[in-house]
Amino acid sequence: MSRDRAPLAAALVVATMLPAAAASAQDEPVVPPSTAQPGAQPAQAGKAASPGLVGKLGNDSAWRAYRSRFITDQGRVVDTANGQISHSEGQGYGMLLAVAAGDRISFERIWGWTRANLMVRGDELLAWRWSPDKRPAVGDMNNATDGDILVAWALTEAAEAWNEPSYRTAARRIAIEFGRKTILFRDPHGALLLPAVSGFSARERPDGPLINLSYWIFPAFPRLALVAPEYDWAALTRSGLALLRQSRFGPSNLPTEWISAKDAPHPATGFPPLFSYNAIRIPLYLVWAGLVRPDDLAPFQALWSGSDRERLPIVDTGDGRKVEWLTESGYLGLSALVACALDGTPFPEDARGDIGNQNYYPATLSLLALTAARMRYPSCLKS
Repeated sequence: MSRDRAPLAAALVVATMLPAAAASAQDEPVVPPSTAQPGAQPAQAGKAASPGLVGKLGNDSAWRAYRSRFITDQGRVVDTANGQISHSEGQGYGMLLAVAAGDRISFERIWGWTRANLMVRGDELLAWRWSPDKRPAVGDMNNATDGDILVAWALTEAAEAWNEPSYRTAARRIAIEFGRKTILFRDPHGALLLPAVSGFSARERPDGPLINLSYWIFPAFPRLALVAPEYDWAALTRSGLALLRQSRFGPSNLPTEWISAKDAPHPATGFPPLFSYNAIRIPLYLVWAGLVRPDDLAPFQALWSGSDRERLPIVDTGDGRKVEWLTESGYLGLSALVACALDGTPFPEDARGDIGNQNYYPATLSLLALTAARMRYPSCLKS
């Protein structure tokens, strides 16, 4: 783990890696067809409700540096702060950034490695983690739903960018599968997104279902409607926004990483009540999707203003204390994106793609925030 993550290592599992902590490699439960419900408006298949991604990164040198630092010749995206492992999240982010950079060769390389090494479950979903020093390298066959969403979204974008039917077919297969196995369209809260097939449902946890709001990748949903129109993707957007507005905990009004959706949303049992590594992505996805409601972004803007704009705090939502800071400069892209969306504040120069010697996660967030800004608020990037 990186220096930033070490003090809370015993209590935290970084980014999208919690599925394995909450679920073992047991056999997957049988998922009844009723967990998925066809959308009522299949006409949405003809709508590209958000712009296409290809070429939107707009910083070739940043992409070359990222590719050199984090992507092997075989197409494995390496999480440099976590024992050089790879995971479905990283592969999905790498594929998205390759499309945003217009780099089809790298996209195909990353997709090829992903297909060969993570699509080993026996269904269309991805095993969430691959460890270079373990045999077998995949020790937990559980998926991570956000990783599946990212890969399906990237394939959808690549299919449109390069007119490649095989990408569209693969995107559809993954989307149909996680829609059937991890989206609970009939929950009282609206459409719920389980973080994985195993380990988070009401059947498996007394406080279940458990959710993680950073798994609601809002800009992906209207794009996935292009390949899997039978699902009501707009319902996921509605539920995510509603749950976010109900998950303002403690004096900071911030969501925790892991939330129980049993009855009214509340911090999940057995997890620190922290706003941390996962949840910092929520405003990225809101702004990227064009969901810029000032009240929704206000708690993040308040937290990331002033001196904390350049070192994002981890917050104990119970009492509002700032218990640690994320100091690598890539995180600045998140606060810059929120300030851009709300106030038109120009991106600072050090949030425009210089990844330097940063680790995988902050460097990735930096380029994703830059891409989102170019797609939604290009005026913030004018010199």
